[in-house]
This record gives sequence, structure tokens and C-alpha cells, in this order.
Amino acid sequence: MLFTAATAGLITHIPYVFAKKKYKLRILGTHVTLQEELRLKAMEDLGIELSFEAKGSAAVLQKASFNPSAFDLYEQWSDSINVLWESGSIQPIDKKRLKYWGEINSLTKTGKITPDAKIGAGDAPFKILHVQKDNTLGIEHTDKLSFLPYVHNVDSFGYNTKVIPQGIPYETESWGWLLDKKYSGKVAIVNAPTIGLFDLALAASAQGLIKFNNIGAMTKAELDKLFTILIDLKQQNHFSGFWTSVPESVRFMSTNRVVIESMFSPAVSALNGQNVPVTFAAPKEGYRGWHGVMCLSSQTQGSAKDIAYEYMNWWLSGWPGAFIARQGYYISNPNRSAQYLNKDEWDYWYQGKPAKENLKGTDGNISVRHGEIRTGGSYEKRFSNVAVWNSVMPTYDYSLQRWYEFISS
Repeated sequence: MLFTAATAGLITHIPYVFAKKKYKLRILGTHVTLQEELRLKAMEDLGIELSFEAKGSAAVLQKASFNPSAFDLYEQWSDSINVLWESGSIQPIDKKRLKYWGEINSLTKTGKITPDAKIGAGDAPFKILHVQKDNTLGIEHTDKLSFLPYVHNVDSFGYNTKVIPQGIPYETESWGWLLDKKYSGKVAIVNAPTIGLFDLALAASAQGLIKFNNIGAMTKAELDKLFTILIDLKQQNHFSGFWTSVPESVRFMSTNRVVIESMFSPAVSALNGQNVPVTFAAPKEGYRGWHGVMCLSSQTQGSAKDIAYEYMNWWLSGWPGAFIARQGYYISNPNRSAQYLNKDEWDYWYQGKPAKENLKGTDGNISVRHGEIRTGGSYEKRFSNVAVWNSVMPTYDYSLQRWYEFISS
């Protein structure tokens, strides 16, 4: 072969032809945030490869706590933090590497979105956000975090207003409806011991069937009394099912299997987009609050760790927060996302004002009709009325045992 100037130039540029293979960031979580639109947009914006593994909340927590090498980033809810931290599955996040930390609001930093807000029982996120000097999690602010605060919301239940008369937010809507005999056989609960348990505890308390000293830290005796009530109801076929994912909860309601159930906001949006008249209740007893957590696997190092920080920062960069707002979720630095929402969207989703036009959800279907008001009102009002947070109680192991006894009874 003759080495001409042309071939020499070709050899010089060979390394550019064979580009270095990208690292694929592996993210383990639930269907709530591991959505295909978000994956594609993040890859486009960041020039990285992403793989999403979405499972039900109990399944992802089990996998993450036993196998940290199976993921780089974990996305779920704050009730998973104590389990993951104590198992050694996650490592501290360096606050200084979070580009938008200064924009994150007071909810996760102090526990209150407004000075008069209720903090709520259980694992309020600010209690478990900061890594303390002794490597425990606590409220003193440090430069190390157990999770990135990002997506969050208050949850309650959804009900079909074709069957159940429309209630009044904070006045007549009640967790007790989940245990009302009028709806026996048409009730579903989320199958998650650190979530569904609180839905049912709030319901039993609202019905006057049990009184808790601290609903965020139930005793064994209180759990025994609660599950005696629940198992009796289950054996009477009060519950139609226990769902493990948002799509499954949508199917339960859309097929008329249930008329009332534990529900997450995207399911309500999806059902409304299908013209199923579901209302997301604002219970007079207060909401069950949850906060999304993004965590670094203890095994994530090197370039994978650098890419993980890029992805975490991307989530707070504006567009993702606006995307999830259209299915009813909030972001920890909402002002940055406001520029990606039109005024009507911002007014409806964050300010609690009537929709001045039909609003579309993330699936492109109309999920909010002109004139509708978001149940529960504004962001601040909703998060001022948290009764309890998704929590891992001191009696977690025992509650887990009793929960599965209940499910299989």
C-alpha cells in the first residue's frame, strides 16, 4: 500500500471515526418517573445513554437494598431512604455538585412550605435528608445528602363521581370512604407496605375504628388491632384488589372493577383523559405526603458517577419539572420550571386557579377541562395539609409481616 498525503490524513482521523462507546447510566425506579418521554429527552439534552428499569415500589426497594451493583441511580420515595441507607446500598450525594441546590424550596430543607404548614407525622423528608457527622441521617444541614429532592406530591384516593357523589375538598371528602360498606367489593389499595398501610390507617381512624398515638410510628399493639379490622374486611370481600403500578390502578378504574381506590396523580390525569370522571380527593383528615428521592448507588464511581450528577442536575433544569407538572406532580425548584409552562398551566397546577382553557396531560389527551379547579387548591395549600408522610416506622419489619398476612388472607 502506498502512503500518500490522502491516506496519511485518513489515518490521522481514524480515532474520530470510531467514537468512544458511551456509558449507559442505569436507573432503577418506578413508573412514576421512569417514563419514556423523560428518558428520550434526557438523552437528547445530555448526549448520554440511559436505561430505565421500572417496577412496583416494593420490588425496586428489595432489589436496590440487596443488589446496589444493579443500578447507578435509584428513583423512588423518601420512605425508602432509611432502608437503603442502613443496608449500605447508597452513598452520600455531594451538595456542592448540585447546580440548583440554592433554588430548592423550604419543603425539604425545613419541613414547611409555609410558616403555618403542618409538618406531618412520620418521615418528613427534611428529617432524613442530611448525612450527619456520625453517618446517621438527621436535620442538621451538612454538605452531604442522602438523596436529591426533586418530584413530590400529596396523595389520597380517587373516586368515580358517576357512582360516588362529588364531595367538598377538606370538608366532606374523607379517608373513611375507603372502608365505607356502601362501596364494598369496589375498593382497591396500593400494594405497598409503607404507603397502602397509611391509607388504610387513615381510613380506619376516620371511621372511628381505631385511634393512634402517633400514626407515623404505630406500635405493634396498634398494628395488631388495625390488621384485625383489615383482615376481617378482606375476608368479607370488601377489597377488589391491590395494585402495584400506576397503569394497573388506571385499569382497575377504567374497567369499573373499582369505584374508589388509592391513587397517584398521573392515574387521575390518565383517567380524565379517557373521559372517566375521577376526582382526586382532598381529605378533611389531611393528605399522605410523599417526596421523590434520587439516590446514588454505593457502587457508582468514576465516569458513571459524573454522568449521574449530570442527570440529577438535568432533572432540576426546568423542562422535566414542567413535564411532570402536567400530570399533577411538583418539582423542588418550581420557579425554574414555570418558564416551560404557559400561564394557564402554571395557574392551574401550582396556583389552584380555575383552568381558563382545556389543558393536556403528558399523553397529549385533555386531562383538565375549562373551568375546573385542582382539588385541594394550590401547591402551598396542599402541602400545608399533610397528615402523614410515606414512612418506614420503627416497627417496619413487623408491619411488613402483618401487611403480607393481610394481602394473602
